[in-house]
Amino acid sequence: MERKDFPARAVWNPFRELARIENELNKLFTEFLPSTRETVEAVTWAPRVDVYEKDNNLVIEAEIPGAKKEDIEVKIKDNAVVIRGELKKEEEKKEENFYRKERFYGTFERVIPLPVEVKAEEAKAEFKDGILKLTIPKATQEHEVKIEVK
Repeated sequence: MERKDFPARAVWNPFRELARIENELNKLFTEFLPSTRETVEAVTWAPRVDVYEKDNNLVIEAEIPGAKKEDIEVKIKDNAVVIRGELKKEEEKKEENFYRKERFYGTFERVIPLPVEVKAEEAKAEFKDGILKLTIPKATQEHEVKIEVK
């Protein structure tokens, strides 16, 4: 039975509302978080990382599945670790009708701020089974200064 005092309206679609919210958030982030056009176009993926301390070292483990160690570059600069590289496609598929395409190929970059002072020149990196593991000794300088009382 249709109510005469309540006009017929379009059916509420929660997915349409979520898409609207996502668009608003994207606009907000684009407006308030400036980035260079080159960075946005060139870097579309960042590896996930774990950062922890172990045996007076800072350890960073980054997931980079499908990468080769020669395609990964690691730098320590301005109290941050920069991991960048490229995942290359080994062969191109000629089929036109993909049902799903989720695998990533292209350049990546991740900048990880360091939570403690480190000895960058003593850092070591190894890459095994898609995991990049950086081990960086923590700086052990004591900042104690004796001040003479007059």
